[in-house]
Amino acid sequence: MAEHELVIRSGTVVDGTGNDRFVGDVAVSGGIVTHVGEVDGRGSREIDADGHLVTPGFVDIHTHYDGQATWDTQLAPSSWHGVTTVVMGNCGVGFAPVAEHNRERLIQLMEGVEDIPGTALHEGLAWDWASFPDYLDALERRPRDIDLATQVPHGALRLHVMGERGATQQPATPDDIAEMARLAREAVEAGALGFSTSRTLNHRTSLGEPTPTLKAEADELVGIAKALGAAGRGVLQVVSDFIDMDAELELFRRMAEESGRPISVSIAQGPQRTSDWLAELDYFERATARGVTMRGQVGARAVGLMLGLDATLNPFMFSRPYLDIAALPLTERVAHMRNPEVRRAIIDGAAVSDTVLGSRAIHRFTHMFRLGDPPNYEPDPADSAAATAEREGREPIDVAYDWLLENDGRALIYQPILNWAGQNLDVIGEMLRHPASVPGLSDGGAHVGTICDVSFPTTLLQWWGRDRPKGRIPVESIIAKQCRLTARTVGLHDRGVIAPGMRADLNVIDFDGLRLHAPEMVRDLPAGGRRVLQRATGYRHTFVAGTEVMADGESTGATPGRLVRGAR
Repeated sequence: MAEHELVIRSGTVVDGTGNDRFVGDVAVSGGIVTHVGEVDGRGSREIDADGHLVTPGFVDIHTHYDGQATWDTQLAPSSWHGVTTVVMGNCGVGFAPVAEHNRERLIQLMEGVEDIPGTALHEGLAWDWASFPDYLDALERRPRDIDLATQVPHGALRLHVMGERGATQQPATPDDIAEMARLAREAVEAGALGFSTSRTLNHRTSLGEPTPTLKAEADELVGIAKALGAAGRGVLQVVSDFIDMDAELELFRRMAEESGRPISVSIAQGPQRTSDWLAELDYFERATARGVTMRGQVGARAVGLMLGLDATLNPFMFSRPYLDIAALPLTERVAHMRNPEVRRAIIDGAAVSDTVLGSRAIHRFTHMFRLGDPPNYEPDPADSAAATAEREGREPIDVAYDWLLENDGRALIYQPILNWAGQNLDVIGEMLRHPASVPGLSDGGAHVGTICDVSFPTTLLQWWGRDRPKGRIPVESIIAKQCRLTARTVGLHDRGVIAPGMRADLNVIDFDGLRLHAPEMVRDLPAGGRRVLQRATGYRHTFVAGTEVMADGESTGATPGRLVRGAR
C-alpha cells in the first residue's frame, strides 16, 4: 500500500527559501507537503524529476481576473506559467460593492483602465452580488484550476458611497469616509485580502474620464487604511504617478504606519525622471527597517505595448482609409492593405489621438521592434523601425506597415514604454535585486489587446535566470522572490516554500527546455471578445494542493483551486 499520495523523485529542489538548490524528493499527502529530502515508501503516483527543477508554485500578486474569475474555471494564461495563486482587485478597480445603477460605471472603469472589452464584461458578468461579501460568495461558488484571492477596490467603494460625487473626484466628507471605511472593514473581515487604490492619470474610464480615486485626499485614504488596522488584517496596494514624489511617499507611509498594515506600490522607471524608482525603493527600505512595511512591485521586463492589426493599437488606427476597412476580417483587410494605392492612402492619413490609452505612442518609431517568435523583450536599438528605415533609406512608418503585414497580418510590434530609458533591461536587474522590491505588475487578465505581461514569471526564469548574456540572477533568488516573498507580501504564509506542512503548490520545470512563445490573439471571451494569450514550453507539471492542473502545457481539467479568504 502506498504511503504517500504523490512523490516527486530526484528533482533539483529550489525550495523558495533562497537557500542553495539540492537534489531530493518531495512527498505530498492531503494537499500538503509531508517530506522533503530522501523519501522512503512509495507514492500512489511517482514522478521522475531527474534533471528538472522542483519549485513552489508561483504567487502572482498583481492580476485583474475580477471579471474572468466569475465565468471561467481556468485562470489562464497565468496557470500556463507555473502560477498557482493569483491576487486580483488591484489598482482600485473591481466589481463590488455595487448597486444596480453603478454596474455600467464599473464596467466602463474596468474597460478603460484594464483594456478588457466592455462587451465581454456585459455578457460574462452575472451580477449575482451587491456587497463585497456577496461577491466573495459568488467567486467561491465557481470551481477553478488555481487559487484566487482578491482585494476590495477603492473605485467601487467610492462610487457605491458617493455616487456622482465620487465619479467626479469630489472630496469625501467625514461621513463618506466613515462609510467607505466600514465597507472596507466588512470586506476584509469577510475574506478580502486587502484594499487597493489608484492615483494615476493613466487610469481612465472607457469614456476618457479619470478614475474616481485620482484625487482622493489623505484623510480618505488613511481613514480606509485604518479600518483594515482595526480589523487586524489586510494589505494595502497603490499605483501612483508620483508627480510630487515626496508627498506621495509620505502619504503611503502614513497609510501603512497609522493602520499597522503593509503596503505595496507599483514602481517603474519613466522616460524622464529616470532615477525616481531608486529613491522610492530606498525610501521603502528605510521605512521597513523602522517597522513600517513598504514594498515596491516591479516587473520582470519593460512594460511594453503590442501593436497589431488585431490588437487595440496600431500606427494606422486613426487613419481614415484604414478605418474604412478596419471592420473587415483580417485576411480581407490584409489583402486590401497590400494594394499599393490603399497602402499610400493609409500611410498618408496616419495620425495620433489622446482618446485611447497608449495611442499617443503609436508613432514612436524609435521604440518599435519586431516582437518575433520566440519573442525578444530586450531588442537591440539598432533594430528599431526608425533605425531600420534610416539604413534602408525609407520612412519609419513604411517599415512599420510592412512589419504589421508579416505572418498574414498576425505579426506584432513591440514597443517598450517603461523601464526602457537606457534602451536595455539593466534597470530591471537593479530593481529585482533591491531589498525593498517584490515581483508584480503582470496584470494577468487585463490589457487583453495591448499588453501581455502575464508571462513575467517565465521571463524571470528563462531570461534572468538562464539566457541573458549579462547580469543574470541566481535561480534560487528568483524563486524566493516569486514564491515566498510574493506570498508573504500579501499575508499568505501557508505557501511559497517547499517544506513539510506547507501547501503542495508545486512546479516541475524542464529548465533547459523552458521557452516563452510569441503572444497570439484569440477570440474566446464572452460575446466573442478578443484577448492576447501567451504560452510557454517547459512546465512539465503544475500542482495545486497536490492535484495536477497542468501537464506539459495543457490543462488536466482538474479544479482544486479555491478562493483564499484572508491572510493565513
